[in-house]
Amino acid sequence: MTIPPPSAELPINLPYAFALGAAAACGGLMFGFDIAIIAGAGPFLVDRFALSPLQMGLAFSILLFGCALGALGAGPLSDRFGRRRVMLAVAVIFAVTSVWTGLAPDYDSLLLARFVGGLGVGAVSVAAPTYVSEISPPSIRGRMGALYQLSIVVGIFASYLINYALKDIGPDAWRWMFASGAAPSVAFFLLVLWAAETPAYLVKQGREDEARRVLERLGGERADAALTRIRASVAGAGPGLKVLLEPRLRKPLLITIVLAVLVHASGINTVIDYAPLILRSAGFTLDAALFSTLVLGGANLLFTLVSFWTIDRFGRKPLYLVGSLGMAAALAGMMIAVATGQFQGVLVLALIVAYLFFFASCIGPVFWTLTPELFPNAARGVAMSVPVLTQWIANALVVLVFPSAFAEIGRIGTFALLASACVLQAVFVQLFAPETRNRSLEEIEGLWSADEALARGRDPILQE
Repeated sequence: MTIPPPSAELPINLPYAFALGAAAACGGLMFGFDIAIIAGAGPFLVDRFALSPLQMGLAFSILLFGCALGALGAGPLSDRFGRRRVMLAVAVIFAVTSVWTGLAPDYDSLLLARFVGGLGVGAVSVAAPTYVSEISPPSIRGRMGALYQLSIVVGIFASYLINYALKDIGPDAWRWMFASGAAPSVAFFLLVLWAAETPAYLVKQGREDEARRVLERLGGERADAALTRIRASVAGAGPGLKVLLEPRLRKPLLITIVLAVLVHASGINTVIDYAPLILRSAGFTLDAALFSTLVLGGANLLFTLVSFWTIDRFGRKPLYLVGSLGMAAALAGMMIAVATGQFQGVLVLALIVAYLFFFASCIGPVFWTLTPELFPNAARGVAMSVPVLTQWIANALVVLVFPSAFAEIGRIGTFALLASACVLQAVFVQLFAPETRNRSLEEIEGLWSADEALARGRDPILQE
């Protein structure tokens, strides 16, 4: 079946489109909050529970292992019950586990609470970008994807701000840091409760009248043409996880899996979670290190705003290349600073800010925009679980071993490994990732169909 091209475009209802995108993107706020709140709580936990470097790494990373399991189940659940219902359930999990973690009486209880909280973070990391991708008109989908990354960064900045505000209230400050996550969870629940379901999911469920109403309100193209393309793209979907075995998913799965590993192997969450550890190794006091994380969070937020101007203007691949090589250069600067005895003070803070600039303005927004774009409508919910699961596992492993690596192989060796991953990321994107800027999701899907047809020795232009 051929997919008709978009007809003459209608004006996009930008306020409505951004309101829907912002509602789902607030899941990213909880994502960012939960992974970063531990940065300020960590030093208190080390003192409270007398943690070894490995126990510290486990306290930081256990949430991420929960994220991996949550991501694994979120795809099938979002395909069965809808992106919106999964996000509502996640909001409840966020609220409950924020309070639970704050009340944890011992180390084991803390680990369990963070693991369960991770289930929610992992689920929203599948459902929210899938929702944003499916609800967005093609011409603004990059900025909408950047909105999700911006929400993650806002969550990180909010956690740094709360950490700094609560640092002097006593040895139990960490309890209030964790428990404060309940408030934004309630706001996220109310926003998603208002939002509409995505047209692609509604069409898959046979609810085309509802899908038409959402499309008509969004604008961007004729609802009839959009429905025809969506109907064609979701036809013949395999049941459940079996859809992952379809030949058309081989390339997008491989590309997104490798990108999911490299986005964390390049070190972003070690910088976010262990910024106080890195800064204290550069001579900062605990108070100065926590204040500096607040500076880093503000810089991260500011740099993410840059992506709203660049992502739909320059495309996905150029930003990935610039961001990867820029991060590698910042890490190389840290290595040189250590080797020359200059790893201290403002220089280290400036190098971390430079690293964050290239990630926040390039890599972060593009990864969460590009990944759902590469999957067909019929399989997006389930397929998204694979790279998201992969990135959480990679994230967890990197965060788990970073304190031990920092102590055992030293700063130069650790930074060298992260820089190598950045360079490998640039090479891989240049060789294998397609450019998706200004293409509809159905047009991107056609890239894989064409590749499959050519692999079979058939001309894709002649295919029905």
